[in-house]
Amino acid sequence: MSVLKIRTALETALAAMSPALATAWENTTYTPTAGTPYQRVTMTFAEPVNIEYGRSFQQGGMFVVTLCYPQGAGTADAATRIELLRATFYRGAAFTADGLTALVARTPLILAATLEGDRYVTPVQVPFLATITS
Repeated sequence: MSVLKIRTALETALAAMSPALATAWENTTYTPTAGTPYQRVTMTFAEPVNIEYGRSFQQGGMFVVTLCYPQGAGTADAATRIELLRATFYRGAAFTADGLTALVARTPLILAATLEGDRYVTPVQVPFLATITS
C-alpha cells in the first residue's frame, strides 16, 4: 500500500495548487480541449533502499508533471506554472497520506520542452523519498 499512499500524497498536493489546471491523471481517460493548457501526471518508482535488515526501507522515485500548453503562445505561461510547481514541491516539502509522508528530496528538475501535436510540452520531475516502516 505504500506506493498508493505516496501517489495519493503527491497527487493531492498537485490538485490543491491554485490556480487549478486541468489534469490527465495516470491511467485515466482525458481528452484535452483545443487551445487550453493541461498537465499530465506520471510516477516512476526507483529501486527500494534497505537501510537495515528487516521490513523497513526507503522508497524514492520521480513524480513527473508534464505541462502541455498551446503552441505559438510563447513560454511565459508555462514558466509561471513551473515556478508554482517549484514553490509547492520545494526541497524538503512533505506531503502525507494515510500516515505515510513523501518528502521532496531535491528541487524539481525542468526538462527540455518539445512539441507534441499542437502542444508545447515541458516535463518537470519532482524527486521524492519516503521511509516505509512495518
